[in-house]
Amino acid sequence: MFIDFKATDRWTKKSVHCVYQALIVAIATRHADAVDIEFLVDGRTVWVALPHPAWVEYKKRSGKAITDALAKEIAGHFLKTSLEAGEGLGREMYSLTIEQTLKHLAAVVGDIDPVPAIR
Repeated sequence: MFIDFKATDRWTKKSVHCVYQALIVAIATRHADAVDIEFLVDGRTVWVALPHPAWVEYKKRSGKAITDALAKEIAGHFLKTSLEAGEGLGREMYSLTIEQTLKHLAAVVGDIDPVPAIR
């Protein structure tokens, strides 16, 4: 659903084409505790960083694992909703919090409650 999609920018009303490109464990590339997911947004590279602790929290809440395919969907959902909400995509990298990651995961899968605070 969110690997190759179009979204309409809220302010410009322009249709934007987003295509998944790569998933990279950021520990190796930038010494971050995250997974970086690359998209081309109308030909421009945009990265979405999902924090590794979200994997642990999701497993604790649901008993399930975040797969690579699911991580791509989470990042794509973030991009689509950001564009459609008018938040734009002016940066090259977006780092989501654990709560944001779980919120977008819940929107994609709908099997966890993203609201409880992380201890």
